[in-house]
Amino acid sequence: MHYRELLAELESNADESYKCFHKKLLKNDAINVLGVRIPTLRKIAKKYKNDIDALLSFPDEYYDVTFIKLTAVSLLGYEDFIKYVDRCVSLIDNWATCDCFVPKCILKHREEFLPYIRRYAEADKEFYQRFALTTLLHFYVTEEYADVIYGHVKSSNTNYYYVHMAAAWLVAEMLVKQYDSAKIFLSENSLDKKTHNKAIQKACESFRLSDDRKNYLKGQKR
Repeated sequence: MHYRELLAELESNADESYKCFHKKLLKNDAINVLGVRIPTLRKIAKKYKNDIDALLSFPDEYYDVTFIKLTAVSLLGYEDFIKYVDRCVSLIDNWATCDCFVPKCILKHREEFLPYIRRYAEADKEFYQRFALTTLLHFYVTEEYADVIYGHVKSSNTNYYYVHMAAAWLVAEMLVKQYDSAKIFLSENSLDKKTHNKAIQKACESFRLSDDRKNYLKGQKR
């Protein structure tokens, strides 16, 4: 597989209206988008998942190409995935690529992957930290990992907008699925005001919380 072949395939599937729509969502004019819809990108990634080294050798001049790289790596088994994860995380430069990089192999290797989460969470880089938090959200929202989650949320740099939003999203998910511990965590007021309130807002937007719990949480806003 050659880079020009991949570009030709992407260009043949590009949608100009979707390109304009998606660029607005990314909120970063520096990112070049061809405009291929996500289901199509995932199909192409699946087709090339056995050509990871070739894929990773291609330039990252387009959002769509980087998306395919990360999606293909996310389809690997854990032992192969681990070989590429650092390189993949270094390529993330927007919320959409980050949130769609969901390697399901982590689910059966949660303990083994915790050191990676810790390392990304401690890096002073916005999308490293966001990836750490969204990975916790996708695979660790259980009673067993509650303390791990709260620890990383407290230490995250919510001055970064996309870290702030991910931290709020993660706490909101804990309020939905692990309400008792999340309620106690919020009562400690260890989050900055904006993240504390955003977490409550996002939790209250969920249909999975009872009205009684939503009313209680609304009363805990600062």
